[in-house]
Amino acid sequence: MPTKIVLGLQHGDEGKGRVVDDLVQTWADVIVRFQGGGNAGHTVYDEDGNKFVTHILPVGVLNKNKFNLIAKGCVVNIVDLYKEIKSLDVKPKNLLVSGLCPTIEPVHLAKDRVKYQGRLGTTGRGIGPAYSDFYARDSVLFKDIVNNPSESLSKIQEKFFDYQTYLAETYMVDKDEDIHLLIEKNFETFNDWIKEYYDAAEYLEPFLLKKENMIQDLYAADLNILLEGAQGSGLSINSVNYPDVTSSSPSVGEALNSTGLNHRQIDEVIGVIKSYKTKVGTGKFPSEIFSSYANILAEVGKEYGATTGRPRKCGWLDLDEVKSAVVENGVTHLCVTKTDVMTHVDNPMYYAEEMFFKTPRIYNVTREDEGFNTLLGHISQHTGVKNISFTTGPKRGEVVWYTELIDD
Repeated sequence: MPTKIVLGLQHGDEGKGRVVDDLVQTWADVIVRFQGGGNAGHTVYDEDGNKFVTHILPVGVLNKNKFNLIAKGCVVNIVDLYKEIKSLDVKPKNLLVSGLCPTIEPVHLAKDRVKYQGRLGTTGRGIGPAYSDFYARDSVLFKDIVNNPSESLSKIQEKFFDYQTYLAETYMVDKDEDIHLLIEKNFETFNDWIKEYYDAAEYLEPFLLKKENMIQDLYAADLNILLEGAQGSGLSINSVNYPDVTSSSPSVGEALNSTGLNHRQIDEVIGVIKSYKTKVGTGKFPSEIFSSYANILAEVGKEYGATTGRPRKCGWLDLDEVKSAVVENGVTHLCVTKTDVMTHVDNPMYYAEEMFFKTPRIYNVTREDEGFNTLLGHISQHTGVKNISFTTGPKRGEVVWYTELIDD
């Protein structure tokens, strides 16, 4: 009855999707996305280099022989979900969605655009406002929409028009032209969403999870369960980086809340880190690179958001941050990604305890390479994790699952 969880230990974009994809091919029977929304895409390249991107769907949907779940800790935009399922030709036998998932409504898109996108650098996809409504106990749930789309739409429309009225009454006094444009943009978004609402609700009905404790049944059936996290520990709503964070918690604790599994049912916690660090949005970035190395890492590593296309700021690997995430989540296994990118940088440096230290030049991503072996040693020694795997390239199958202990 093994269960593994894959978590990002930085600020997202660590390459969790390709690690999950590798485990899907070799190990997992069931893949569960347990938090976040459609703002957190995963990019996967198959053996031939063909690119696939998922947004809210678990990476396991790329394999037609696997079963996937979107658990109740996720927020879903039913129109986006409908489009993504159709684009990847996913069938209900391969995917079910918890009826308790809060939905992202047009009012949430509007609030995100007006209040948060500029201030916090959000993706503007309504994730934060949707979670806000959920905790305020004012959500329209996924099961509400697929079971009673007309009644749900009445509530959705009422909330949207109330907000538009609030904007108009609040800002008309100042004759703020930007607000006028935003109000118009909100109406355009609302009208586009409504056009596909009923088609989406009808299409998604077969994907509704009928039994909320199904994961426990799958566990009891001795299936290999893989829990897929989105974003990273540094973006957790409970992080010290608040308010420059996301609106969910990419953590073991959130996985338990969302899936109904308990802590004794998690057999392995796999933390994913990049061999350097990237960040989007606002907030502190102590190890950010301001030299030409940043451009090299961004170009070679293709550091652009899978969902938004936004460029990412690049920095050195922050081992203090990684160690903190390891301790908080009980990480027992690290997987270091994009190690091949570091072969393009002379004498790469790593950040720890407000000091930089260099390693020898990395020429090849093998244990025989002095620079690469030194890197793994630093990571192991600083985090206390002995079980370290790594990637050798971006394609499917280019993960070396290294099971022996790393020497200090």
